[in-house]
Amino acid sequence: GTMTALVGSSGAGKTTISALLPRLYDVTAGSISINDADIRDLTLQSLRDSIGIVTQDAHMFHDSIAANLRYAKADASESEMEAACRAAQIWDLISSLPNGFDTVVGERGHRLSGGEKQRLAIARLLLKAPRIVVLDEATAHLDSENEALVQEALSKALEGRTSLVIAHRLSTVRAAHQILVLDEGLIKERGTHDELLTLGGIYADLYQRQSFSA
Repeated sequence: GTMTALVGSSGAGKTTISALLPRLYDVTAGSISINDADIRDLTLQSLRDSIGIVTQDAHMFHDSIAANLRYAKADASESEMEAACRAAQIWDLISSLPNGFDTVVGERGHRLSGGEKQRLAIARLLLKAPRIVVLDEATAHLDSENEALVQEALSKALEGRTSLVIAHRLSTVRAAHQILVLDEGLIKERGTHDELLTLGGIYADLYQRQSFSA
């Protein structure tokens, strides 16, 4: 799989780009292609079936854990769901709940922490098995134990898939095959971590400031 990371200050256009891929908006100029096919020539259904999105605020329905997982794959068997949950590092929690998969989550059900919700969203993504993953990778508000589990789950989810990651963490950025540096909606720099450091531009500056404060 190849990973492209989008970096830049807030308001630089990172989220807009990630919303253009599943065509929540359409481009007003230029085009977006997947395997040389313009995404406007694909049916919305086939496009959205091939894209999985994990945001920092994963949405869970007020329903059972099983229903939340089957939202991604309606006919998922219990063993498939368990395998996805194991890979997403959330099985230990689910198996410890008295009602397991039947536990109701959300508003008046079992309260999931931010990290648990994200891991459940990753399990849902694994069940959907999309070819492309869009990830708004903000693990900044998780404690270190949760963050380690989420990172582990993400590495499983991204294996062998094309991914577009809005990166907040330098570790993610360094692993990317290509980094796009956005500034005021425009791609100002493009390259690998090492190439961009050598360039000594916006990215190098961002990197030095972040590693200094880390």
